Amino acid sequence: MTDVSLGMPQLPAPDYPADVRARLEADAREVIARYPDSRSALLPLLHLVQSEEGYVSRTGMRFCAGLLDLTTAEVTAVATFYSMYRRKESGDYQVGVCTNTLCAVMGGDAIFEELKEHLGVGNGETTEDGAVTLEHIECNAACDFAPVVMVNWEFFDNQTPDSARRLVDDLRAGRPVTPTRGATLCSFKETSRILAGFPDERPGAVEAGGGAGPASLVGLRLARGESVPARVVHPRGEAPADSPQPGSEHLSSHDAPQQTSASDPEHPAGPAGEEGE
Repeated sequence: MTDVSLGMPQLPAPDYPADVRARLEADAREVIARYPDSRSALLPLLHLVQSEEGYVSRTGMRFCAGLLDLTTAEVTAVATFYSMYRRKESGDYQVGVCTNTLCAVMGGDAIFEELKEHLGVGNGETTEDGAVTLEHIECNAACDFAPVVMVNWEFFDNQTPDSARRLVDDLRAGRPVTPTRGATLCSFKETSRILAGFPDERPGAVEAGGGAGPASLVGLRLARGESVPARVVHPRGEAPADSPQPGSEHLSSHDAPQQTSASDPEHPAGPAGEEGE
């Protein structure tokens, strides 16, 4: 037979065992019932099948197509478009290093290179023990805390090559690992089930919230015309004896206070004192 989604001869995809299929169908029906149009349930259903196998297999795509009355080509088009769906077996922990602009210049590239060498894998590859899949990721809206490493989409902020190396060592050894913020860490399969829309029962999941970090809040305060103390940035790993204690506000040297105009229609932007220019 020819698989129209791939354009090449393929063997028929095996079906799930009867008990697994019955369980997945029950969960899938619950998800589909949330939408007025069944095909709208495709994204969560792909997460559901991913929670079963750890990736979206041909069996999983055929399962989704059958329930939603879609072609395998339509399902494959979606599964291959989004990077959150894995197309091959991967690790229990997806370790993503942000290498987008700010994280990169703050050390993200160095972290990624360190982890590739330390783990002996390349981008998108999994360690031999099946514990960690390493990948570089794009911006995850955590620039205030750059460089950022994510494990199964939980945040580990302000990382260094050394801290990132200890993080993956702890993951592989089965030692407890606590994200910088948010809920407790769980496996990739468990994360996928949560993303499919099922209850997140992890400790701290309900209370976990996001918010702007110090750097963004400084920008807001400056825009309001508030005075913000400046801080001299020292080389990474070096800090003066009178450096701020953990939890205090950390500002960059370019965040020196500037006088800004009031936010009104006549003075929409620019430093105060430029009205006559």
